[in-house]
Amino acid sequence: MAEPASGTLPELAAVPWRPLADDATLRRTERLWTLTTLSHVVPFCAVAVGLFLLAPITLPIGVLALGHAWVICEVYAARGANVVRPALRSPLSEASERTALGLLGDLVGHDARHGFERTGLVCEPGRLGVWLVGEKGALLVRPGGRRVHCLCVRVPEPNLPRADRVAHLLLALRADERGFATLANCSFAGARWRVRRRLPATMRPGLDAAGRLARRPNAPWWTRHRRPGGGARDRAGMRQRPGTSG
Repeated sequence: MAEPASGTLPELAAVPWRPLADDATLRRTERLWTLTTLSHVVPFCAVAVGLFLLAPITLPIGVLALGHAWVICEVYAARGANVVRPALRSPLSEASERTALGLLGDLVGHDARHGFERTGLVCEPGRLGVWLVGEKGALLVRPGGRRVHCLCVRVPEPNLPRADRVAHLLLALRADERGFATLANCSFAGARWRVRRRLPATMRPGLDAAGRLARRPNAPWWTRHRRPGGGARDRAGMRQRPGTSG
């Protein structure tokens, strides 16, 4: 039985009905998302096959049904990728942005700061997996690197510089990882390759590096991105360190 939500984050008091996130609750979420997707996709596939068997002339209608099933999968993945897409808001002064970026560098290191400038994500290995923190949400790459949870989290102050918003989320994550995962709304949970296709091209190296980290959970985090013959490529991805409802 899952424990009730409790932890160091005061916002958890607002969601007492949510069980505190752990490996078991995350696996249950993954299964629910899989069943949800199948419940939408299988009927269209069955219609396509059934129509073709009854009357081959209905093949065009079957193709449309299959296309509809494919679109449903893509919409779910796009919804998940949206949690780390840059927010649209009025631009702040360059000085404010650079000051916030410098403070983020003090928090995560200068290599990670440079990676954030390139990808918009900060990588943070944790107990539940490898996190990629953006300005309005985070991706959690689960151990093994195959599954991703797309979590939407809102920073109350809408006019903060982009780096400050990431720093707020990162501090909350470091203070209470399980509480952070409990508070966040899951927009999608599924295969990493599905989310990757819907991410902006600049963010994909960050997700690739997080996947490599998650596949080697027992290695020290600063070496997990290395592999024979792939050191330079992995450093380019990991040292970029691309890292309640939204």
